[in-house]
Amino acid sequence: MQKKLKSLPYIVVILGQTATGKSDFAIKLACKIDGEVVSADSRQVYKGLNIGSGKITKKEMRDVPHHLLDVVNPRRRFTVAEYKLLSDKKIQEIFSRGKTPIICGGTGFYIDAVVNGTVFPDVPPNTKLRKKLDKRTSSELLRMLKKLDPRRARKIDPKNKVRIIRAIEIAKSLGRVPPISRTKPKFEFIKVGLWLPPEKIKKKIKKRLLARLKIGMVDEVKKLHASGLSWRRLEEFGLEYRYVALYLQKKISKSKMIEELENEIYHYAKRQITWFKRDKEILWVEANKVKNIFL
Repeated sequence: MQKKLKSLPYIVVILGQTATGKSDFAIKLACKIDGEVVSADSRQVYKGLNIGSGKITKKEMRDVPHHLLDVVNPRRRFTVAEYKLLSDKKIQEIFSRGKTPIICGGTGFYIDAVVNGTVFPDVPPNTKLRKKLDKRTSSELLRMLKKLDPRRARKIDPKNKVRIIRAIEIAKSLGRVPPISRTKPKFEFIKVGLWLPPEKIKKKIKKRLLARLKIGMVDEVKKLHASGLSWRRLEEFGLEYRYVALYLQKKISKSKMIEELENEIYHYAKRQITWFKRDKEILWVEANKVKNIFL
């Protein structure tokens, strides 16, 4: 990597589209620069969400330490503010060992929180309110938020129920959702984005989905439900968990599940690119050429 560094310690960030091999690249890079990986994936933080989330296995880690995997019970909601606190702590620990932190994942909200030093409102979770709001649809929740804080309602993802509920929670506590504030960065960030052309990413998504089904993704969702996770909660995790849950409830056929998943994962990959493209400091590399450039 040829980026000129300042006097600050540096962190490598591997981000980009789903199915582009970010985890594999992060491991190979970690072996080369003596790094440790900090996951930035909003589903891999949950225990038991393994196959559907594409969580890396111990064997695949190749003895490279990985952090912020399996840190919370899936019955509980995990916020970006919690992620920020934990990731900051892990980054400091990695530096204290003389290693290089490598943040790796596709959850833009998580990555932005760390890179931009985002400061979140100090509003603790309100379990009673969350249970009450959870019974409402996303559109109903958005209407509630519009009454409480029209500014935040205009900017929030109208389909992201978890974030809408959190916004309502903050607005009810503080009167409104405060504008996001940021602290001065303590580190230099080297950001590498992996992407693939539309036809290639579609093929990768299909191949990966069929592989996950083959190794037991449906059984994983069955076990999660049997362990006490409601269908509603499983659907909230989105993509694989949502559509497998619908299939297991006999609301859609298996062929429809696969068809819908291929489409939804592809659209998710497009949204990831849209999110990350706002950051002009990211060095974008076609995923199948990344080895030739960096490794």
